Amino acid sequence: MAGHILVVDDEEGVRFSLRGILEDEGYTVSEADSGENALLFLEKNNVDLVFLDIWLPGMDGLETLKQARELNQQIPFIMISGHGNVETAVQALRLGAHDFVEKPLSLEKILVSVRHALEMKELKQENILLRQAVANDYEVPMVANSPVMRAFMRDLLKVAPTDAWVLITGENGTGKELAARTLHRNSKQQDKPFIAVNCAAIPEELIESELFGHERGAFTGADATKIGKFELADGGTLFLDEIGDMSLKTQAKILRILQEQCFERVGGTKNIKVQVRVIAATNKDLEKAIEDGEFRQDLYYRLRVFPLHVPPLRERREDIVPLIQTLLQVVEKKYSMKAPFLSKEAVQVLEEWTWPGNVRELMHLLERLTVLYSAKEVDYSMLPLEMLENVGKGRAYSEKGPQAPCDGTLQKFLALDYKNAKSAFEEYYLTRKLEEAGGNVSRLSELIGLERSNIHKKLKNMHE
Repeated sequence: MAGHILVVDDEEGVRFSLRGILEDEGYTVSEADSGENALLFLEKNNVDLVFLDIWLPGMDGLETLKQARELNQQIPFIMISGHGNVETAVQALRLGAHDFVEKPLSLEKILVSVRHALEMKELKQENILLRQAVANDYEVPMVANSPVMRAFMRDLLKVAPTDAWVLITGENGTGKELAARTLHRNSKQQDKPFIAVNCAAIPEELIESELFGHERGAFTGADATKIGKFELADGGTLFLDEIGDMSLKTQAKILRILQEQCFERVGGTKNIKVQVRVIAATNKDLEKAIEDGEFRQDLYYRLRVFPLHVPPLRERREDIVPLIQTLLQVVEKKYSMKAPFLSKEAVQVLEEWTWPGNVRELMHLLERLTVLYSAKEVDYSMLPLEMLENVGKGRAYSEKGPQAPCDGTLQKFLALDYKNAKSAFEEYYLTRKLEEAGGNVSRLSELIGLERSNIHKKLKNMHE
């Protein structure tokens, strides 16, 4: 496992011995003869591991460890001592040291400790990446039954194994990030990091720090060195989502870094070299943004090596039914609830809806239906009012075919006995009104003049 190791010891013989052992194993080794010099080195250089002597002239090893950990908590430290004792070892471990070795140094002990420390560092880095991916734990497979989606997937899978940069365009909710992740999974970098950055969600004053990282003390609140997204993505894929929302100032910096694959952290002076594949995405018309002076033309052509356009859901209606089946499986897992069963008429309504929010809108609808009607059958009358009012110019569906929504629902109630009709109407009424209230029970209480406690009770009975 290659890496850059700093050896901090006031004894030249110890430094010489460690350098020889480590370089024979393929590591790059730097040296410092004091805690003060070690801190200066760490402020300007990236290292993967530090060997640090406890007994140093001036600033001792424990104080050096404490201050170095404030600079960067991701670097593992292996403490060295010729006068080791349990109390000193425990104190070093409490301050964040990874391990403790005693002089005279054992070749086998050194190499085992180094390997374990670097493996632990890599695991911690993977945990950071996993935490960033929590929102995608229930990722949806891409469904491509329609001709337009099959063509899209053909192009995606052709470009995936190349090193070409990709610009993905499409409306909100079409699955641009999912397409980017699919590209990464089918690329040569598939076992390397996939780092996603939502450019629209980061305040302008923080975006440089997020992308490039910052050094300790670079600005107020920068209490420790932070690794930026570009550095985290080294060797893998960097996904720049909503690239069209970047300011012109940030676009200029991004362009330089994309061209050179080299940057400096905010407040730093050291050039950091990376190798990343960039995938960008936007819901904006970037060519119009260029005409309006809101987007750099040179950045546009740098990113648009291979363009992909994700079609909206209304243009791929053949995908709606398989998408419903796939998404319901995802929802079941996400909520640990049995998915509802959609009637033929309900599915027909969903097939005719225009889906302005695309796949994301469909996902949210199925989540809501699962929460409301877990393990129950969902008839067309249980769908949102706007769908019933707008699909087919106001048509809905009953067993006898298209009818006006109110007429179809009324016929359904009239077919029941009084007790069941009353119960069915109450459920229908409360569900519709709860949607009008945006799911807010307090607002529903004001809307229909019923106490919240009664509403909660009725809603609970509906779902039992």
